[in-house]
Amino acid sequence: MNSMVKPLNKLPILYSFRRCPYAIRARMALAHCGIEVQLREVLLAQKPDALLRISAKASVPVLVFADSAVLDESLDIMHWAINRTYPQGTDPKNWGLSAMSPAAHRLIETNDGPFKLALDGYKYNPAESNKSPQDHRADAQIFLAELDRLLCQNKFLLGDQISLVDVAIFPFIRQFAGVDQLWFDKTDYRKLQQWLAFFMHSELFTQVMVKHPVWQEKVTIS
Repeated sequence: MNSMVKPLNKLPILYSFRRCPYAIRARMALAHCGIEVQLREVLLAQKPDALLRISAKASVPVLVFADSAVLDESLDIMHWAINRTYPQGTDPKNWGLSAMSPAAHRLIETNDGPFKLALDGYKYNPAESNKSPQDHRADAQIFLAELDRLLCQNKFLLGDQISLVDVAIFPFIRQFAGVDQLWFDKTDYRKLQQWLAFFMHSELFTQVMVKHPVWQEKVTIS
C-alpha cells in the first residue's frame, strides 16, 4: 500500500464468492491496493442472514466498514480502493481511473450489460430463454471481436498499461472461455487469448483466487 495512505482503524469485511466475476474484480482491486479485509466466503445458494441484513441486493461482493458504511457494487469497491490508495492520475497504479474516457465507460457498460446477458444465456441456458446456447454465444462474440480489435492496437484494452477496464472485464472473459475452452482456444481471437492468459497467470489473480472455507455465521442463543 502507498505509505502515505492512513491505515484503516479496523479491517473492512468483504462478503465474497470465489468464482463470481464481480467479486473477482473487486478482490483484484483491493489486492492491487494492498488493502486487507476480513474475507467472508459465502455460498450464493445459502446466503447468510448477516449479508441479507446489510445489502438489499443480497449478492456479492459487499464491503462493510467499521462505521457500518456499505459498498455493494463491485465497481464502487474498485473505485474506492484505487482512489484511496493511488489517487494521482499520473501514477500507473491508478489504472487510469482519474481519466476514464467515454470509451472506457462504454466498454464496462457493454460488458456488464449485453455481454453478461449473453454470457449467462450461453453458460446457464435458462429455460425461459428462446435462444440456444449457441445463439447466446454468437451474441457474445460481438463484444469479443471488439476487444480483440482493440488488443491488435495495444497490449491492453486502452493502451500499453493495465487499466481499470482490463481488470473489470477480465473475469467475465475468463468465465466465458471456461464454458467451452476447446471452442474458445480454436477461435481467431488470438490477441484476446493472449490478454486473457496474461491475467490468468498474473500474481494478482493467483493471489485473489486462494480458496477460503465457507464463512459460518455464529448463532447466539438467548
